[in-house]
Amino acid sequence: MSDFMGRNGFQWFVGVVENRADPKTLGRLKVRCLGYHTEGLDKLPTKDLPWAHVMNPITSATVSGIGQSPLGAVEGSWVIGFFQDGSDAQQPIIIGTLPGIPSEVPDTGSKLGFMDTSGNYPKYKDESDVNRLSVNAEDLPHSTLTIRKADIDTAVGTAQIDGIFSGVATIESDLDLGAERYTSPHADATVRGGEWDEPPTPYAASYPHNHVYESESGHIREIDDTPGSERIHERHASGSGYEVHPDGTKVTRVKQDAYTIISNDEYCHVQGTSRVTMDAGLRVRVNANGEEGNNYNIEVGAGSNVNVEVNKGNINLTTLSPDVGDININASRDLNMQVGRNVNLQVLNKVDIDVKGLWRENVDNGKTESTTTHTMNATLQDINGDRIDLN
Repeated sequence: MSDFMGRNGFQWFVGVVENRADPKTLGRLKVRCLGYHTEGLDKLPTKDLPWAHVMNPITSATVSGIGQSPLGAVEGSWVIGFFQDGSDAQQPIIIGTLPGIPSEVPDTGSKLGFMDTSGNYPKYKDESDVNRLSVNAEDLPHSTLTIRKADIDTAVGTAQIDGIFSGVATIESDLDLGAERYTSPHADATVRGGEWDEPPTPYAASYPHNHVYESESGHIREIDDTPGSERIHERHASGSGYEVHPDGTKVTRVKQDAYTIISNDEYCHVQGTSRVTMDAGLRVRVNANGEEGNNYNIEVGAGSNVNVEVNKGNINLTTLSPDVGDININASRDLNMQVGRNVNLQVLNKVDIDVKGLWRENVDNGKTESTTTHTMNATLQDINGDRIDLN
C-alpha cells in the first residue's frame, strides 16, 4: 500500500460551523467548507454536511472524559482543518478556529450557508472577535465591566460601642480612634471610623496581555498579565465571583447564598483586624452532636476588652440542663453594674455572700425584707434612725 493518510497529499480547508448538535456527543461539528460546498442551503442543506471531528491539544487526554471536553466552537465560528481522506473530502478534522472582524451579522431569511442559521453569532458587526475585556477599547467596554464598576459596596458600617457610662470601665470605640483610622494601600479602599468601602476593580488591561475566556451564557475567566495591573478574575453570569488584585488583595462577591462544607477541621489566621457586618442575624451552634468536651472558647489577649452592646433588645444567658448548668463570673478586680431600672433575682435555694471587706448599702426610698427567720451576728450592732419600729 503506497498511498495512505499523510502520504497522499494534504487537503486543508477553511469553513464555517453550522451545527454542533452531535448525536454521538463526540464534539463533532457540521462545517460548510469554502470551495468544497455550495453556499445555497436549498442545494446543500446543513444536515447533509459531513460531521467534522475536533482536534484537541496534547495537554488534553480526550479519553474516558479525561482532559478538556472537545467543545467550544459555536454556529458561526470560522474554522480551519484538513480532510483525512484527502480529495474525497468526506472526513474533515478541525484543528482550530479563526477570529476576524465580521462585516455582517447573520441573515436568517437569506437561505444561505456560511453563517449561523439560528442568528446568534456573530453578535457584533465591524468589531474584532477578540473579547472586549482583552481589547479594552474605551468606546466598546464589556458590559460586565460596566456593571462591576457600578456595583460597589460602600459605607459598610462596622461594630462600635457607644454606650459608655460613668462608673463603668472605659471602652474605646472605633470612633475614638479618629476619622481616618486606617487607609488601605490598595485600590482606594478606606476603613474609616465605623465603616469601610469595597475596593473597586483595578482592571486596566492592555492588549495583548489579558487572556480571557467567556462562555455563551456569560461566565468569564481572566488571566491578566498587563504589566503593573496583573489580575485573576472569575465571574459567574449571575455576578458571583472573585478578583485578585495586583497587590494580592482578593475581593469575593456572592450574589445569592454561600455554603461551605468542611469534612474535618478548619484553621483561619487573620493577621490583622477582622470586621464582619451582617444586615440580618447571626446564629452560631457549637457541639451540634452533643459530644462532651467540645467547648465554645473565646480568648482575648492582654490589653484588650470584650465589648457587647445591644442597641434595642435584650442580652439573654440561659443554661438548660438541671444537672450541669452553672453561670460563673470571675472578676480579677472590680465587678461594676449600672442598672437603668430594676434588679430582679429569683433564687430557688439559697444566697451565699462572703465579703472580706466592707459591705455598704445606700437606699434612697426604703428597704423591705420579708423572711421567716432573720439572724444577725455582729461584734458591734449600730442602729440609727429617727424612728425604729421593731415588731
